[in-house]
Amino acid sequence: MIIPSIDLMGGRAVQLRQGRELVLDGGEHFARLEQFAIAGEVAVVDLDAALGRGSNAPLIQEMVRRAPSRDGGGIRDLPTARAWLDAGAAQVMIGTAASPELCGALPRERVMAAVDAERGQVVVDGWRTPTAVPVLERIRALAPVVGGFLFTQVEREGAMDGFDFPAVAAAAHAAGRARLTAAGGITTTTEIAELEGIGVDAQVGMALYTGRLELGEAVAAALAKPLAGDVWPTVVCDESGRALGLVWSTRQSVAHAVRERRGIYWSRSRQAVWVKGETSGNTQELLRVDLDCDRDALRFTVRQQGAGFCHLERPACWPIEFTPDDLERTIAGRAAALTRADAESRTRKLLTDPALLAAKLSEEADELARADGSAAVVHETADLLYLALVALARGGGSLAAVRAELARRHGAVTRRPMVAKPVAGAS
Repeated sequence: MIIPSIDLMGGRAVQLRQGRELVLDGGEHFARLEQFAIAGEVAVVDLDAALGRGSNAPLIQEMVRRAPSRDGGGIRDLPTARAWLDAGAAQVMIGTAASPELCGALPRERVMAAVDAERGQVVVDGWRTPTAVPVLERIRALAPVVGGFLFTQVEREGAMDGFDFPAVAAAAHAAGRARLTAAGGITTTTEIAELEGIGVDAQVGMALYTGRLELGEAVAAALAKPLAGDVWPTVVCDESGRALGLVWSTRQSVAHAVRERRGIYWSRSRQAVWVKGETSGNTQELLRVDLDCDRDALRFTVRQQGAGFCHLERPACWPIEFTPDDLERTIAGRAAALTRADAESRTRKLLTDPALLAAKLSEEADELARADGSAAVVHETADLLYLALVALARGGGSLAAVRAELARRHGAVTRRPMVAKPVAGAS
């Protein structure tokens, strides 16, 4: 699996050769994040913090809110590691300070040990200080307490001249059940496939920045065990995770879809690439591509336009239940047509009168707090949820953003105290 990498220095995405020589300015970090996040998790490394020359923390805090990421660089104590997990990092990568004690104090699946090696020996402090500790020795010591490893061959980093496959294989064996991610010198789809064959992910920066490796082709390279005709089953979902239909993909169609960020698949009847909505107008914006655990099936997360996914002009190929997302879309439709809306429409009144909306939110929240019995609680929750979605639409937010915020809070390792705020004006 491909893990795109963003290294930050001075607020810019950069690429270094062997951790020392600046060879490429990769541009604005948010643009790179948006480009790479379609492939899943992105590795974000604060080079300034790793080198002890400052910090890009404010930028990274915003980045972790925008897309799933594993974050590292300068994380050398428990409070810092916890702070990044609280901020929304999927995982933290700890290098110089990695120890059984520090890593063991964190949720195992949320911590990766970054093992940086130069000619088989571990280097630390931003790759500047040799330790004389053999790589495999360090990996074996940390394997019981981490969920994964980032193994970087420093002498290969940024050089785009290949990597030492036997060294990676040995590191993966030493890591045991902790999945290894290899970095340094990986430039081709063949190399990504070879790594996937031994259960290793590929973290890539320079080859993506320079265009030597195309992101969509890198995603498709990890696919395995195709069905007859070299196709893979592909489940298409909306932003809420609701399945819309089942289609087929080839490596070619996946690369095409990622390149254009559209729902593009493989038509088995026509034996050709199929662009969803090209004739019907029911197009799809591709948001993310995921491979399943065995790498033999795909999930496309899309933003569906038009009547829906199904060729029968339905939202999905299966019967689907009403969800808050449907209500959100209805409210968005009302908001987009305020001038044409019925003057007596409740949604129109709430959208155009902020004082009324605030009063109704307070009223329904109070009624929910006082509700007794399941029927009353359900009724008042429905009222409050509707009003909250109106407020969300009026403020320019989305349910997808709310889900992301709830996921961030769910993943936090530091719990906030649950106490009531002081009542305004109370003495």
